Amino acid sequence: MTPTGPAELLATWESGLAQHDAGRSLLLHRAARPGAGTDELLSMPVGAREADLFALRRALFGERMQVRVECASCGEAMEFDLDATVLGVRGRTPDGPLRVAEDDWVVEFRLPTVADLAAAGSAPDAAEARRLLVARCALSAVRGGETVPPERLAELLPADLRRRLSETAAEADPAADVTLNVSCPECGGVTPAELDITSYLWTELDTWARDLLLDVHLLASAYGWSEPEILALSPLRRRYYLELCADA
Repeated sequence: MTPTGPAELLATWESGLAQHDAGRSLLLHRAARPGAGTDELLSMPVGAREADLFALRRALFGERMQVRVECASCGEAMEFDLDATVLGVRGRTPDGPLRVAEDDWVVEFRLPTVADLAAAGSAPDAAEARRLLVARCALSAVRGGETVPPERLAELLPADLRRRLSETAAEADPAADVTLNVSCPECGGVTPAELDITSYLWTELDTWARDLLLDVHLLASAYGWSEPEILALSPLRRRYYLELCADA
């Protein structure tokens, strides 16, 4: 991965201020893959995007991630460090369609893409989101020798088969959903916590951008340098000049 420079990262941050999660995720993914077009990014499996965002996070802010979770049982605030090198690791991309057969059902489907997830996210309710996701990802469905239209699949699939479809997709694309099971040191209860890399990385980028703009303001006021000149300095040299300003 080619590290994105501070000017480009600031532009990403500025563009994302008016966006919600889906828009910010796309902006961060562009930063992770500068040469990729929008269509290419949207057509990638969700796990591939998540893996790219974890890689971007490691490139920008290092391998250690600090996570805070509230215990679901007793409400205790828990804080711990994670090694980002073991997160967002993709499995082997399936060579062909995924297939689940159970009772008189045979369903073939592909992994959800970023575009699929965005379409489902714009649905008015959870039931419609599930219907959209199943319809977009289903390649074929047969029940008792008869073809089932993709748009009706979500309502006709038995609960056990829906669960098997989800499990098969999760096994094929493990990076798509990073869920931590956190044990509480106070009560011993276990709290499942989904690690949303888009939200986590955006929060870090927002803090970094605001701190950097303050540095630019201070150095510009002290030395009369332009923003591009200040951003061209290495972080070490910027910090050194800031220390000189503080000592003056």
